[in-house]
Amino acid sequence: MTRATPARPALPAAGLERLHDAMAERVAAGLLPGLVTLLARGDDVQVDTIGSYAVDGAVPMRRNTLFRIASFTKPILATATMQLVEAGTLDLAEPVDRLLPELANRQVLARIDGPLDETVPADRPITLEDLLTFRMGFGILTEPAFNPPFPIVAAGERRQLVLAQPDPRTPHPPDEWIRLFGTLPLMYQPGERWQYNAGSLVLGVLVARAAGAPLGDVLKSLLFDPLGMVDTGFWTAKTNAQRIPSYYLANRETGALELQPLSTPTEWTAPPVFPSGASGLLSTADDFLSFARLLRNNGTHRGKRLLSAESVRLLTTNHLTAQQITTAGMLLEPKGWGYGMAVAADPDEVSAVPGRYGWYGGYGTVWCTDPHRDLIALALTQTSDFLFDGGRAEFTTLALRAAD
Repeated sequence: MTRATPARPALPAAGLERLHDAMAERVAAGLLPGLVTLLARGDDVQVDTIGSYAVDGAVPMRRNTLFRIASFTKPILATATMQLVEAGTLDLAEPVDRLLPELANRQVLARIDGPLDETVPADRPITLEDLLTFRMGFGILTEPAFNPPFPIVAAGERRQLVLAQPDPRTPHPPDEWIRLFGTLPLMYQPGERWQYNAGSLVLGVLVARAAGAPLGDVLKSLLFDPLGMVDTGFWTAKTNAQRIPSYYLANRETGALELQPLSTPTEWTAPPVFPSGASGLLSTADDFLSFARLLRNNGTHRGKRLLSAESVRLLTTNHLTAQQITTAGMLLEPKGWGYGMAVAADPDEVSAVPGRYGWYGGYGTVWCTDPHRDLIALALTQTSDFLFDGGRAEFTTLALRAAD
């Protein structure tokens, strides 16, 4: 571990050791090749690199490892959106139709499992805030398992829109993607339900059009350059491919880690056809810490204000009703949603005080900020099973308790 000189009370050594031992045990048990963890309280930053890039163990995990951060992209995009709102370029209550005419005059399925031509008119247009809160009326379904898929799901798959998983990537550039998406009806009325993922895909297209530049350039000028996030982007130089770990999933029968053929390091060395606002970024532990600190510091970075405190409040405060949380399903954890990130709306098993926020990424990354504990916690892996085999829960619990 490396320790910076703290300006506030340091994180307790005993809690850090418990966290290290638990994560190292997971690596030793073959549940993942390696990971980087980072805990920060004020100026006290603890970084732990455990294991290696691949199961062969040839290259040790490093602090500057480039990770596919997947859905960590969502809060970054949401934050840039709020910067455009503050600049007067966008308005939270404005319908998206001005910038996305492809989504004007929406129709809504009469029933979720029904044919695409059985629809009713939308009660109202989709707004920018609907995209940020994932209440646009379209997203991943949480209904019981179905086979064959509902017609609306099959239609999205036929159009190669990649509306759920990040890989394989959609072949469509943004304008064609939104045109094809606009041929689908909504699943639910705008504002009715929380549904994951699609809101950020649509938001990425809207933000690029609003700013008049490719999404990567917009994020770079608004956030990456001001925050010194030198390694974050939708692609990286060919010389950096060696800094991207292999991507693994466990075999369902044997439990052994298997190298995945998708999302190879070389795929990340060229600009993507569709820069995904839902899951498309690479980053490092220190880069993402700069972003997380921006929110923790109420919109300031090294004394310079990049975002208003009110925008930070909107990003990190729950906007869902109790009913919307109930119908959100297992994907929403903790229970509550701000703009582009989850928010613990109530006390839970790891925090007696609500208000913790953050999110996780499908390749195996976890982030939470607990204002009550003054803690930012990151776990970066490239093994998706870490999210669902108890790793994410164990890391979050031990990280938060390490700050007590």
